[in-house]
Amino acid sequence: MTLSETAWWYLGNIMEYCVQMFPCMLVGVVGYLFLKPFRRKRLQGKMLVSSFARELALLLFLMFCAGLISLTLFPANFWSYVTDWLFFHERWAIAWGHENLGNFYPSWEQVMGEIPSLPEMLKPFQEIRRALNRMSPWLMFMLLGNIGMFIPLGFFPALLWRGWRWWKAVPLGFLCSCTIEFIQFFIGRSTDIDDVILNTTGALLGYLLYALVRAAFPRLAAKFHCTPKGEVSIWTN
Repeated sequence: MTLSETAWWYLGNIMEYCVQMFPCMLVGVVGYLFLKPFRRKRLQGKMLVSSFARELALLLFLMFCAGLISLTLFPANFWSYVTDWLFFHERWAIAWGHENLGNFYPSWEQVMGEIPSLPEMLKPFQEIRRALNRMSPWLMFMLLGNIGMFIPLGFFPALLWRGWRWWKAVPLGFLCSCTIEFIQFFIGRSTDIDDVILNTTGALLGYLLYALVRAAFPRLAAKFHCTPKGEVSIWTN
């Protein structure tokens, strides 16, 4: 493929994953709206105000977290199947034969059959080396994607909450990734220690990105923190 074809191929895959994230991102919006009155009351009790910029960043973070759940904790391409069912029900049923959600998941016997493969899954850097050696578009997409999708997990908490440091971002990324990989083992998804390494790296890079933003634009970064009530700011509700 030419460079432009490769770029369009990457963009197409990114858009496909965004589509799969979208349904649960809407759930994130609902969760934000539901919790907002309780959060506002709590901040009022502390004589604090959350700026418009901070509320927008918090909404985006909740949408991302919900989308990440959609992307990682549902069966592979589940939302693509749902979309096909909504718009092309007859074709979907004939082509895929999924009559109910349970058919998307492996049986317990199939899950137990994967246990002998666990030692291979837990060998670090195998998939990373394979991606770097072959340099195939798909392997590189998965490598970069596993890093990129955890960058917000390191960036947004540091942006939104004071006192967030890299030694908090790294364990958060590590624990979230371990939880995802553990669940994926039981739902027929790919499980690999290299995903944990890449995800944790992404969370660290997200925090470093925030540190760069804070260093370059300290006053802007401060707008995303709660401020004492009565403090004048063009960013405040």
